[in-house]
Amino acid sequence: MEMSRYQVLTDSDVDQFLTQGFVAVRGCFSRRAAEEFTGPVWDRLGYAAADPSTWAEPTVHLAGKRSIDVREFAPKAWAAVCDLVGGEERISTDRPYVWRDSFILNLWQGADEPWAPASPTSPGWHKDGDFFRHFLDSPEQGLLTLVLWTDVRHQGGATFVAADSVAPVARFLAAHPEGAYPFPQPPGVDDAPVFSFSDLVASCEEFVEATGEAGDVYLLHPYILHAKSQNTLRLPRIITNPPLTLAEPMRFDRADPSLVEQAVLRALGTSSHPFTRTAERQELVPPRVALQRERMAEEERRLAGRAR
Repeated sequence: MEMSRYQVLTDSDVDQFLTQGFVAVRGCFSRRAAEEFTGPVWDRLGYAAADPSTWAEPTVHLAGKRSIDVREFAPKAWAAVCDLVGGEERISTDRPYVWRDSFILNLWQGADEPWAPASPTSPGWHKDGDFFRHFLDSPEQGLLTLVLWTDVRHQGGATFVAADSVAPVARFLAAHPEGAYPFPQPPGVDDAPVFSFSDLVASCEEFVEATGEAGDVYLLHPYILHAKSQNTLRLPRIITNPPLTLAEPMRFDRADPSLVEQAVLRALGTSSHPFTRTAERQELVPPRVALQRERMAEEERRLAGRAR
């Protein structure tokens, strides 16, 4: 009997990742562990968990204060990550893969509107990675993770996933070796394009609502387009979306491409694709950073006041 080369992923998981760009790994940690890690959320927000009238904002992105070692906390998720990127040695040690308490809460987004299923016209489609200039081989976002810290039900604020979006994003990046920006740059910076996510998602036809239970983890190709959905149930949905940094840029002409690299080759319709970027890699400071710093300062003042 031939041994599988993967630690966690099954043949059907591999096929799903290559064709749909994601795989759901269920039961990676316990509900109790999730509740312990998310316990401080309501104090950080200044909201009362049992009183929705105090939930001032429909969605909140908290800055990270604590981190946990994925290998120890969720070994099943860690092994699946290694399966997808081609082994532990392909994960950066300079920027270790950790999960932080940078919680994203969807409390009542769009709750006052009739439910609308995912479509190209849904608002907010985007590719993660607002902190770097994007190339076909970018190592900064080697994998996208959706960690479910609460149950996430249908119509309860799940992330919409465009399951056939790897191909249009791959083709766009292959056509732009000078890279692309995730948001507009100041005039005169250079002439690299800015992603038009609405154009990229316009060709997509397959959409998934990333539902599940606390402890489930969705591992998505870094090119996957996704969007916030409505929470008509008004049940608190808490997730995080930690990036994974690769030790080296992706390569599409190696003898043993990772599943992430294979998905790109499949999207480009080739078995090998030598890639050379024509501009320097670039770190960016996204607009959200200033907002998160302001929120963090307010949070610290509030918590300090309670401690007196």
